[in-house]
Amino acid sequence: MQKRKLQAASPCIRQQIVQAAIRLHRQIGFQKTTVADIARGASMSPANVYRFFASKQAIEEAVVADLFEQVSAAATLAALLSGSALERLTAALSAISQLHEHRLENDGKLHELVAAAVRENWAVALSYADRTRALVRTIIAGGQASGELRPGSPMAITCCLLEAMDGYLNPSRINAATVRPTFDEMMDFCAGALHHVPWEQSIDLAADLRPKAVAQA
Repeated sequence: MQKRKLQAASPCIRQQIVQAAIRLHRQIGFQKTTVADIARGASMSPANVYRFFASKQAIEEAVVADLFEQVSAAATLAALLSGSALERLTAALSAISQLHEHRLENDGKLHELVAAAVRENWAVALSYADRTRALVRTIIAGGQASGELRPGSPMAITCCLLEAMDGYLNPSRINAATVRPTFDEMMDFCAGALHHVPWEQSIDLAADLRPKAVAQA
């Protein structure tokens, strides 16, 4: 009976620990936060924390997973509320960029943890990247089916788009001191590359290169 009660309470206790860790990461940073600190913040003993998390790293991964889940949910919702494929792509990627930028500006120490997870390829960061690719790929495939977006491998196009937008989507690069276009400018550039131009409307480059007939004198 006692074991069943513990199992039923486990998700709540785990979330209590994660929330305590988030508060401490905001205040003093993840590197200075100890399991003992988290235990005090969650009103329990360190031994009880270790019943739910094997290590401090495991707690940090749970925190990052929670934060990434918020980003994924916002991106998915933004895509659902938009119209065309290009509008959905812009909305989804904009939601991701804005959330990471907001965290950088308002929760700098928490942002450091997320950025570290991405730089060091934590499993939770790789899983988040997979979800982002899947969302973008689905939108691109739908846009291709409707004739809005250019043909080609949806996954290849997805990877090209995300690579081009990485400076706005990657938490470890958002604060990079470099001269670059705004999010909207880069997205407009990518939209031009993604847009499908029907064959009959495409530019006949061969015709432009053919010598023009010389008018008879």
